[in-house]
Amino acid sequence: MTDIDYARYDRIRPIRWTGDALELLDQRKLPFDTEYVRAESSDAVADAIHALIVRGAPAIGIAAAWGVVLAARDVDADDGASALAKLEPAMQHLNATRPTAVNLAWALARMRDAVRRAGTDWREALAREARNIETEDLAANRTMGEMGAALITPGSGVLTHCNTGSLATAGFGTALGVIRAGVAEERIARVFAGETRPWNQGARLTVWELQQDGIDATLVADAAASHLMKSGAVQWVVVGADRICANGDTANKIGTYQLAIAARHHGVKFMVVAPSSTVDMATASGDLIEIEERDPAELLSHRGERTVAEGITAWNPVFDVTPHALIDAIVTERGVVEHPDAAAMQVMFGPRIA
Repeated sequence: MTDIDYARYDRIRPIRWTGDALELLDQRKLPFDTEYVRAESSDAVADAIHALIVRGAPAIGIAAAWGVVLAARDVDADDGASALAKLEPAMQHLNATRPTAVNLAWALARMRDAVRRAGTDWREALAREARNIETEDLAANRTMGEMGAALITPGSGVLTHCNTGSLATAGFGTALGVIRAGVAEERIARVFAGETRPWNQGARLTVWELQQDGIDATLVADAAASHLMKSGAVQWVVVGADRICANGDTANKIGTYQLAIAARHHGVKFMVVAPSSTVDMATASGDLIEIEERDPAELLSHRGERTVAEGITAWNPVFDVTPHALIDAIVTERGVVEHPDAAAMQVMFGPRIA
């Protein structure tokens, strides 16, 4: 296997902890402006998550962890046990910002555990845990990148959806990490990215990220995906996830489900790449996932200007669920689950949590 030059393929950092504030790359303004928003309180972090200044399930969890560190500054407590109750309102506020992404609740649970076990150094314990969450995510992404790329036959074309790169994680990315590793190892010859409406994360973020690394990527309309698969240019669809259920059903950005259906029809393989923190063994199937809905105005207007006739309504779910039967491989840092189902998930992640 070719050694990956991470200095070349891992240049972007959306989250920067300065020691007294959290700086978040404002992803609403990309690709033309690279501005960081400075958050000096947990409320400011929560607002940034809700407003999509920071997005992507792993990045949301990391930002929320640092948000707890900021909340700790306003808490007067002698030890972690007494601090925990006082931190709870801030953690509940952070948790409510994006209900579908399980990484958010997972990161906050880790922060609760860290402060619960801490003594008088509970503030330092929180900061250490937030840093651990961030550094572990980066290491996991690099591991997943190599494992996922190993599944791809040299010379293949891939299609990805939404943004799953450095902007959505601590760095390197999940599905985009597989693509970066696959390009570096000369397994991936062609990269296609769907627009991912209505926020256009693919058009605004993914192709920009790949451009920063010198990776050629072709942007396609979401509606062109089936035609692209039929042409034979794509051998794999590689996507991320915001939640993976105990049976292998996967929630991801809206539009993923239809890609999986089209891939199965055209004989194209379908890969889901996400850290084990995205696996939710307490949720039996995708039918039980709360699907976040956002303001219909996101469909009715563009950059604040209405584009649809008055009186028209819209439905704006942010995620959909891909049934496990349509997934060829789930890749986490723990390993690869091929043809996932409840039994295969239990082998990798342990018994389902009742």
